[in-house]
Amino acid sequence: MAKNWLITGSSSGFGRLLMEIALKRGDKVAATSRDITRLATLKAEHGDQLLPLELDLADRASLRASIDAAFAQLGRIDVVVSNAGYGLLGAAEEADDAQVRQIIDTNLVGSIALIQACLPHLRSQKSGRILQVSSEGGQIAYPGFSLYHATKWGIEGFAEAVGKEVAPFGIEVSLIEPGPARTNFVSSVVRTKPLAAYAGTPAHLTAENIDSGAWIIKGDPVRMADAMVRLADQDQPLPKRLVLGADAYEGVRAALVERLAELDAQKQISIAADYPAEELI
Repeated sequence: MAKNWLITGSSSGFGRLLMEIALKRGDKVAATSRDITRLATLKAEHGDQLLPLELDLADRASLRASIDAAFAQLGRIDVVVSNAGYGLLGAAEEADDAQVRQIIDTNLVGSIALIQACLPHLRSQKSGRILQVSSEGGQIAYPGFSLYHATKWGIEGFAEAVGKEVAPFGIEVSLIEPGPARTNFVSSVVRTKPLAAYAGTPAHLTAENIDSGAWIIKGDPVRMADAMVRLADQDQPLPKRLVLGADAYEGVRAALVERLAELDAQKQISIAADYPAEELI
């Protein structure tokens, strides 16, 4: 059965791929972008199947107006894909105040505002699936991407809690965690102004590995987008998280094993922090 989609950040990357897959199979898509002229060719090709909407996550009034328009014109939306965002590369100390504020406002606060704007409509229709595009960087951390990780770890906690809040209304939330993929993400990453003190340290080595090509990106964005569509289509309940890519799987698994081992090693310290049973009244 045909679906109605709302996809943010649809002019490039995963958003663009998801939009193209949905349109090709006959679904309708409300596609948002800060520049909807980039959707003109697809609009001419697919007509009423595609509803381009201008949306800037930093403009809350515009955001709510665009979301309201999407639901009003499509009637209902089955799948919301919160995809818009970008990367910031550099040591935390190197990021200026404007860079810190911008990435948090876009990746974290903007994604929160998007989901908030969609929830009244999804509750009203008593169904809907939200795919929040996060990253392997929502569970693991690379030096040099500290501010990016702050937004992804933040949206992961938000989305997991929201999933529990809205389950009684027939709404499901799933976090999508792609590893590095051959999209335009790396080329569009914002860079901090480097400090000489960090030369030769892990934060700068990450950037050097990217720039030299030593970091081999294995992720196929088309296969990843196909996996997201299959997830949205599945009959069974959504998982809380979907990790995409072999390196992402290994990295996330290793991080979880390490965290669990560290937690278990602290078990007695953790338990001793409670009131003992005889002191509880």
